[in-house]
Amino acid sequence: MMRIVQLEGESLIADLRRPAFAHEWIEHPKSAPADVIERLAGADIAITNKVPIPAAAVDALPQLKMIAISATGTNNVDLDACRQRGIVVSNIRGYAEHTVPEHVFALLLALSRNLIAWRETLLAGGWQRAEQFCLFDHPIRDLHGATLGLIGSGSLGNGVARLAEAFGMRVLRAEHRGATQVRPGYTAFAEVLKAADAISLHCPLNDATRGLIGEAELQAMQRSALLINTARGGIVDETALIRALREGWIAGAGFDVLTAEPPPADHPLVDPALLALPNFLLTPHVAWASRPAMQTLADQLIANIEAFAAGRPQNRVA
Repeated sequence: MMRIVQLEGESLIADLRRPAFAHEWIEHPKSAPADVIERLAGADIAITNKVPIPAAAVDALPQLKMIAISATGTNNVDLDACRQRGIVVSNIRGYAEHTVPEHVFALLLALSRNLIAWRETLLAGGWQRAEQFCLFDHPIRDLHGATLGLIGSGSLGNGVARLAEAFGMRVLRAEHRGATQVRPGYTAFAEVLKAADAISLHCPLNDATRGLIGEAELQAMQRSALLINTARGGIVDETALIRALREGWIAGAGFDVLTAEPPPADHPLVDPALLALPNFLLTPHVAWASRPAMQTLADQLIANIEAFAAGRPQNRVA
């Protein structure tokens, strides 16, 4: 009988059915990194969302045969250590192809139409004191006719592209930074930075993408451009982003992810003064979290585990 240990039961609001084979199910509402080895002792299958399973944990768990990641990102698991041990690692794919693109456009629309600034104007009584039927205090830009740069063209990037085209935007898919050749249908990375009115990030966090958008990239963007990040916090240099917002290198940013989650009270991107800026929107890693998307994730998670138990692993990353 396989022992399955869920490290973060509270990370998913869905009907998580039990696998259709003999097993022992142990669920922890949440787990700290220091809990991992003790809680996974004797486990055949581990389920994790964001709790790290580093090489040291892999080495200390001789019975572990599978790690089922209940997310798309895999940077919290040491994949090389798993490959060396023959541990199967699976992730979730395609479940957020509608909900994340919708969140991207919620951020884009709010920033391009200056909704936060208009709300502050109303709270301050600006319209109430006006001498005509409308105000022109804050600029409003249309998405129609604008250029959207996509960095990352998986299911989420493609979902964003579909919405962008419906809005009448021109979509540029960025080639990998430093690539010597540009693939058909793609545009050189540097050219996308310069041409885009908005850039949306949909690439994984790995050695090649860590710090992908730093000071040089932010300064290369148009001063009127918007930066949207619903991918991973480490893709953007957060110190450079703060300077870009405060010094006007770009027009605004909408983020759903940070380098530290949850952020400590002294994290610079949750500074109340920064959060009060009308051109910066931060949401707490919820772009993926519509109820339909979470149920799709839960169903695929169990399907991955059942496929492994049947000897036909699916959605493998290791």
